[in-house]
Amino acid sequence: MFDLVKKSVFAGIGLALKTKDEVEDLVEELQKKGEMSEKEGRKFLKDVQKRYDETQEKLEKRVEDAVKDFLKKTKIVTTDELKELKKEIRELKSIVNTLTQKKEKE
Repeated sequence: MFDLVKKSVFAGIGLALKTKDEVEDLVEELQKKGEMSEKEGRKFLKDVQKRYDETQEKLEKRVEDAVKDFLKKTKIVTTDELKELKKEIRELKSIVNTLTQKKEKE
């Protein structure tokens, strides 16, 4: 299932990049034909880039949430959870060492 999510995301990103390139080509063509000034073209591309960036951020957030949800459902340990477990193990080892040293002194 994760591969399906991953492939879908990559397809969406690829489509977005292709569309962005096509928009740039369209603006260039309109400028050549004189239907759009260079200033208008730059402004339009700037607006498109802004929307593209906003959409990309939203997409990344959605993908991140989907992956987290997937990991939670499949009960796969995350890096943060693993780090927390390692921290707890270090703390427990420290306690065991302290208790062992106290017992040896008795």
